[in-house]
Amino acid sequence: MTAVVKTEAEPGAEIKQVPVPEPSPTQILIEVKTTSICGSDYHIYSWNEWARENISLPHIMGHEVAGEVVEVGEQVTRVEKGDFVSAETHINCGHCYQCRTGRAHICQNMEILGVHTDGVFAEYAAFESRVAVKTPEEIPAELASLQEPLGNAIDTIKAGSVRGKNVLVTGAGPAGLMSIAVARAFGAATITVTEPMKYRRDMAVEMGADFALDPGDDVENHVNEITDGDGVDFVAEMSGVEAAIRQGLRQLTPGGKMAILGLPAGEVTLDLNNDLIFKGAEIEGITGREMYETWYIAKRLLREGIIDLDKLVTHKFSLQEYEKGMKLMEEGRCGKIVLST
Repeated sequence: MTAVVKTEAEPGAEIKQVPVPEPSPTQILIEVKTTSICGSDYHIYSWNEWARENISLPHIMGHEVAGEVVEVGEQVTRVEKGDFVSAETHINCGHCYQCRTGRAHICQNMEILGVHTDGVFAEYAAFESRVAVKTPEEIPAELASLQEPLGNAIDTIKAGSVRGKNVLVTGAGPAGLMSIAVARAFGAATITVTEPMKYRRDMAVEMGADFALDPGDDVENHVNEITDGDGVDFVAEMSGVEAAIRQGLRQLTPGGKMAILGLPAGEVTLDLNNDLIFKGAEIEGITGREMYETWYIAKRLLREGIIDLDKLVTHKFSLQEYEKGMKLMEEGRCGKIVLST
């Protein structure tokens, strides 16, 4: 089969012919229909520090996927041949303290599809049946693979209970753009986005933001104007940029909350006294998706047309054209990029 394989400890990847994986007794084999590029895929492609620490070579890339089940292991009962599925990419152990107390999404022994295992930038992929999520036929294949990153946005926004609240989203990459649509669907009163790239600020407005500002603008004055000087109730930090985290905390109203999905490149210095402790503020780390409540929410939002992700898909390529997608990721001039096999 054709696959995108990371073979060398340097930037880049290769299109290679590799064997079709054989599913274990607890796994399924799917024929991949669509897969989409995530920031972590680009990190692996560019071979940054995180990738160097987490990826063993050779390695099939990719983790956001939708496809048809073509084979099931002998112990598999919950999915069948012919089912159309996506994948929860967190593969939990099922027996640690967190797994046994209802917090499987922060399993102590977590493996991630496409990071600790071979991924889905391929014609076929095998993974544990317990993380397969059946996808309704009403959801188009090119959007079905977006359910995994949509879950990141859902969990981030859900942490803020945003109905009727003033929301600030810092960073308008694909996850940030999805979080705008989710915040709007969940009833946010106002949504302000900070993003340095005009291309993505324009996309933020298309996705439902009321205001899209360059972080170098007078963000504090804007927040004071729309909140009568109170500050925003909730900040969704989607960028992983230290300056954005600090700026977001400064805009929080006392007693407000920030949820952080973006991953900083290193340590972050914060003014804990003034921006957290004396404010009585709350910070929550978002690791991905709650297993599996988030998936049911994503499925309902897409199936019922409550959110529209069509405009988020800015580019469609074949799997063999994956490098075009990586180039766009590098430039930041894209929403979600979908690859078809």
